[in-house]
Amino acid sequence: MENPENLSPEELAAKKEEMLEFYKESMPYLKAQLAYEKMLSDIDETRFKRTQIQMQYAMMMAPPEEEGEMPENITPPAPQPTAKKRKLKKEEA
Repeated sequence: MENPENLSPEELAAKKEEMLEFYKESMPYLKAQLAYEKMLSDIDETRFKRTQIQMQYAMMMAPPEEEGEMPENITPPAPQPTAKKRKLKKEEA
């Protein structure tokens, strides 16, 4: 790629004009893409809200759990052994 420092002022001006024209021609496509992305975002947000409402409704309609009962097939976790304390060795002088 050419280094802009090696271009004459006329060539540099022509390059700038060419870039500006390219950006102007691209604007309709970028605006369409922006509208598309915003619409997708709105759809995702609406889906999330709807799912959240459904989860809250399901939790509200579920019977309350009784604290004393524990399912038969689940065993309580085994107690964890306590770690031995390590002592630093002292250097003898």
